Amino acid sequence: MSAAPQGHNWTRQLKKEDEEEDPLDQLITRSGCASFHFAVQECMAQHQDWRQCQPQVQAFKDCMSAQQARRREELQRRKEQASAQH
Repeated sequence: MSAAPQGHNWTRQLKKEDEEEDPLDQLITRSGCASFHFAVQECMAQHQDWRQCQPQVQAFKDCMSAQQARRREELQRRKEQASAQH
């Protein structure tokens, strides 16, 4: 009986215990704006000139601003709920 061909044999690289993700990367990932951030990075890598990447920068800025507004609203709701319980 011959061995059937296997699919890819990629293995996921696990982070070592002493390696931590950059806090800024964590913040961007949690914000839901990572795709916009990556678009800015890709544009910058391609053009090497931030002036040519203004649409991507603005989209990232808009996403982060909206996320921050949602966060402020959530914190205000929690504060009001905590006040109402006491």
